[in-house]
Amino acid sequence: MAEGTLVDSNVLLDIVTEDQAWLAWSMDALAAAAEAGPLLINPIIYAEVSVRFSNVEELDEALPPPDYRRAALPWEAAFLAGKAFLDYRRHGGARSSTLPDFFIGAHAAVDQLALLTRDPGRYRSYFPTVRLTAPEA
Repeated sequence: MAEGTLVDSNVLLDIVTEDQAWLAWSMDALAAAAEAGPLLINPIIYAEVSVRFSNVEELDEALPPPDYRRAALPWEAAFLAGKAFLDYRRHGGARSSTLPDFFIGAHAAVDQLALLTRDPGRYRSYFPTVRLTAPEA
């Protein structure tokens, strides 16, 4: 079991892009999570945030390793993500780019991490054991 909060890419992208609608919430929620313990990202989150940067050095400057622990995606999480995604598809879920969310949710579930996200829907449905920090509905 790991300790800390896995930070979803949508929260990090809100901050990087200075999103008008979500910047304040994301900054406040990230600060609160950092006060509670370490912040973590995994390769999926890193990849999703990378689309806003020209090179890896800029990305690493925005997500410095001392502030954001790099966490490997557990093999068990990959299996759980696949099973949850299959269940989602069987219930009529779209094929569009949702699989990364399942990897993120499964990682939080397997390592018993909290998850900071502003899009809790699939996480609540498919990973009910994950402690979420998300905006109120």
